[in-house]
Amino acid sequence: MANGVYILGGYQTDFAANWARSGREIADGMREVLEQGLAQTALDPQDLDTAHVGNFAAELFCNQGHLGGLLAAALPGLAGIPASRHEGACASGSLAALGASAEIEAGRYGLAAVVGIEQMRNVPGDEAAKLIGPTAMWSGHECVGVRYPWPHVFSELAGEYDRRYGLRYEHLARIAEINFANGRRNPNAQTRRWEFNERSFTADDAANPVIDGVMRKQDCGQITDGAAVVFLASETVAREWARRRGRPMESLARIEGWGHRTAPITYEGKLALGAGSPYMFPFVRATITDAFRRAGIEGVDQLDAIETHDCFTSTEYMAIDHFGITPPGQSGQAIEDGSIEIGGRIPVNPSGGLIGLGHPVGATGVRMLLDGYKQVTGTAGPYQVEGARRLATLNIGGSATTTVSFIVGRAA
Repeated sequence: MANGVYILGGYQTDFAANWARSGREIADGMREVLEQGLAQTALDPQDLDTAHVGNFAAELFCNQGHLGGLLAAALPGLAGIPASRHEGACASGSLAALGASAEIEAGRYGLAAVVGIEQMRNVPGDEAAKLIGPTAMWSGHECVGVRYPWPHVFSELAGEYDRRYGLRYEHLARIAEINFANGRRNPNAQTRRWEFNERSFTADDAANPVIDGVMRKQDCGQITDGAAVVFLASETVAREWARRRGRPMESLARIEGWGHRTAPITYEGKLALGAGSPYMFPFVRATITDAFRRAGIEGVDQLDAIETHDCFTSTEYMAIDHFGITPPGQSGQAIEDGSIEIGGRIPVNPSGGLIGLGHPVGATGVRMLLDGYKQVTGTAGPYQVEGARRLATLNIGGSATTTVSFIVGRAA
């Protein structure tokens, strides 16, 4: 990236926490993530030049908008800095990171806080499904009368893969099993203490009930309360920050490349545009290859790990071939041969992903960047990919309407 954008570090809240049950609201989550993130990176609020907030649906779940102002109220010292909020459904956090990166690249500011946050467990599950369904698709035009809109859409994606290439449910179930297992390694994962049995990852209607179509309970990402923050800096600021703390630049991470594409909001519109392509979603493939090109790499073989958007197992199935881990339509090969497991050729979602770790919608893109930082700096702890030097993220909003990918590498 021109002028360089560096990641100094950050913080993630415990995604197993239910804020409402402990009497907390979204402002409390914002305060926690900022206080802890600043402490982790030895920064003061006065060090920040700008802030960007990623959030999807605070108005719907919390009756709260104007989140830049909420951030300015969260901690003494933050009042007065420019802050803005970004929304792109599940890709909201990545859009916030893109906005902050652009300001740093342009030379406007040297140090930015990027906060992703969502509170979603303060309403019953059925109500949550109604709130996040129509708002991220074409409301009144898609999934009208469908009880669970997003499981329905991504069941349709699995069905389209089956129609074009053939698809085995066992492959989807294995994706879920891997991500839940990875989540058990992650001390911040919502599902780290969940228990499963030998039927949990099968088409057993009791142990793994159908939600919609071919999407069963274990195929679905988790509704989550949570927040994440990363601190992005220009090279000048990053070098001075590292010097003052006696740290080598190699202890930091750098955003090497990015991709960002927007497709028509309807699922059917995307399928129509991809009808002549071997890739189900050509705009997703283009997002990834844009990030590769800007990072100066040729393809997936130059990555050590991927954090991808597995809101459903079919979404990760799509990401596997769109990243080029397999040819189009052959994602099952990488699932069967262990390529995507920790210790495999290209581990996918070592954090546990949205299925194992959790999915506070506006926080996910920021959390992915933080996990990229952790992996390439060797600080991911129990879910560290050995020797990782470069990681890619893929964060999608809606039915792959808004797609953002980052390449994160070890700073030099």
